[in-house]
Amino acid sequence: MRALDVKGFIGLEEAIELIRSEFEGRPDELIPMLQRVQNAIGYLPEEALLEIARATRLPAARIFGVVTFYAQFRLRPVGKYIIRVCRGTACHVSGSALILQDIQNHLQVAPGQTTKDGLFTLETVACFGSCALAPVVVVNDSVYGLMDSLKTRKLIEEIREKHGAIVARAGVEKGDRNGLRIFEG
Repeated sequence: MRALDVKGFIGLEEAIELIRSEFEGRPDELIPMLQRVQNAIGYLPEEALLEIARATRLPAARIFGVVTFYAQFRLRPVGKYIIRVCRGTACHVSGSALILQDIQNHLQVAPGQTTKDGLFTLETVACFGSCALAPVVVVNDSVYGLMDSLKTRKLIEEIREKHGAIVARAGVEKGDRNGLRIFEG
């Protein structure tokens, strides 16, 4: 299996070749095929879904049904940085609604949308399970706890300026939890 950098996407033709070479086309391979293509391209374009339907000999409507059923699949490209705002109870009572509203106003996007420059996608999550750090904002795989609107806006601007590794000047790294960097403001 070819190793891919999640943010170093390949083209559609190369992704189609990957599924042809790595899978036999059995219907029980549907979800792994969808995951593989999405990891390679960054989302699931219609052409890829139609190719998977041909490969598995399943109706395109069934493929589309699976893709729209599972939240892990995307039908549109996402930004280089995915900002997720926790909407769980602890985060909500600690101000996540204000943080979300500020991000929406600042980036001019609603949850599920990507900025015009393709840099950020905004999403909400029911709960991250990091209630002791509420309110929590996650950027790609980095968890930022004890956030407020000012810290979040500063983080977004630092990402814009650096456009590289995530730097959390708003806080201090507090450790590592399940492979995620944890930052506390």
